[in-house]
Amino acid sequence: MKKKVVCFGDSNTWGYNAATHERYDFHLRWTGVLQNELGDEYSVIEEGLNGRMTVLYDLFEPGEPGCSHLFTVMNTHKPFDLIIIMLGTNDLSFRSSASALEIAKDAAALAKEAMTSDCGPGGSPPKVLLASPIRVEPAVLDSWFGDTIDPDCITRSQEFDYRYSTLAHEIGCYYINAGEYASADPFDGVHISREGHKSLGLAMAEKVRGILNEN
Repeated sequence: MKKKVVCFGDSNTWGYNAATHERYDFHLRWTGVLQNELGDEYSVIEEGLNGRMTVLYDLFEPGEPGCSHLFTVMNTHKPFDLIIIMLGTNDLSFRSSASALEIAKDAAALAKEAMTSDCGPGGSPPKVLLASPIRVEPAVLDSWFGDTIDPDCITRSQEFDYRYSTLAHEIGCYYINAGEYASADPFDGVHISREGHKSLGLAMAEKVRGILNEN
């Protein structure tokens, strides 16, 4: 039976192309690279949504917050072996004054929800990989994104790795720092570049194999 991996995130999981404002083809998105690297023994399921936040709801942007959608996503695709949760970038907007710690706590709360669910094989809890988002770069302030994001987002995003990794350790889930493998496209300073999608997909594949092949 194929091992099933659910990828739950925002536009950087959906595959938003900063240069064209369209979507990268599947084979270019990190989820597609992940599928290709893992091969036919795995099934990678994309659940990326533009604008998705962790637990906050933005009245000015369409889409449900992660806390409202996670239950539906998990129960739609169960049973699955692993869920990768990568959210937090959209929580840096002007309409949210959340600190990096608060954002990481909200992301960790989603991870805990998955860890205590019955959506894994045989009704067991699935394994959970919490990913800290990439760092936001100064180019964001001069992009079309600049009117919706707080200038302080750059500094706050630099704390993501520390905050997310600390909380992942505390709750006992797996962790990966997306910013170690991918960076933002200079077109907008927020969305993963084409090269970053490939690097992140390769790193995710190595991590996923290690998690699901543990004795």
